[in-house]
Amino acid sequence: MADLILVDTRGNRVESRHRLTVAVVDADGRPVAGVGDWSQTTFWRSTAKPFQLMPLVARGGVDHFGLRTEELALACASHNGEALHQEVAARWLAATGLSESDLSCGGHRSLDPKVADEMVRSGATLGPLASNCSGNHAAMLALAQLAEWPLGGYQSVGHPVQDAVAATIADWSGVGMDGLVWGIDGCTAAAVATRLDGLALAWARLGASQDPAAATIREAMLAHPYLIAGRGRLDTAMMQAWPGGILVKVGAEGVYAAALPTRRVGIALKVEDGDMRAAAIAMVGVMERVVERLMPGETSRWPELDPWREPVIYNTRGEPTGRTELRGALDFA
Repeated sequence: MADLILVDTRGNRVESRHRLTVAVVDADGRPVAGVGDWSQTTFWRSTAKPFQLMPLVARGGVDHFGLRTEELALACASHNGEALHQEVAARWLAATGLSESDLSCGGHRSLDPKVADEMVRSGATLGPLASNCSGNHAAMLALAQLAEWPLGGYQSVGHPVQDAVAATIADWSGVGMDGLVWGIDGCTAAAVATRLDGLALAWARLGASQDPAAATIREAMLAHPYLIAGRGRLDTAMMQAWPGGILVKVGAEGVYAAALPTRRVGIALKVEDGDMRAAAIAMVGVMERVVERLMPGETSRWPELDPWREPVIYNTRGEPTGRTELRGALDFA
């Protein structure tokens, strides 16, 4: 059995270890590669966002509200809260006739440290529009409005919005309703968990399906990688490095999901200890291993990803003290 682990070194010693579980499956559910126990229950966190959007798109919400691809991309995002992201979130609310106070997500500093520092220096007000989930919540509210369901409580298990989301996730992941486990996400929305290979299968299908709603969401994400995350973020950098070739989405607590549309393959990754810095570095290493196996030479080293490619660790004087390295291998079917 293969083992895959990310280590932080100091000098010639391993200081920290981040063990990985990875599931790679095709859109028919056949195993492609992986490592670890795929049956472990894993919260999808923000990798669920395209599927939380899908009921609105499937019910004709795009035409009903006059939504553009930018709005759809932002609904799938864990964005930086930059001016562009907040502008598109505001357009969501304008299209639906709702206000920022209708969003249940709370404001917070940007997920990117440099953007967060700029927010503090500028004295910016960090309301719900600045939340990395503002587009996602706007889309769920829009579904409630379209279906004439109550707006209040749209984010909670038991609300018709979340019932529609649950049915979508159960279908696309192949686990069925009985395979869904529920909690509450950091943004207040219902958080779903399944087997890790269920997440990989859902993303494989998202990348490959000709279902009109899935295709609409996929094309919006591919068209606007900057809206999916933003400056200094891996999701944006990876999608810009290989335009049209990859969908990728971060989730909290060390989760990543991705799709290779032309190969009909989905990837789900969980860092056991939940470390987010480790998750981004691991995603690059895993993606390059998968792509090199399936499409030799395609990565071309992707220089845009150098900041996450087994980076050097520096001290406060800018002196190297170690490196973060991905050790081990994936089992390929």
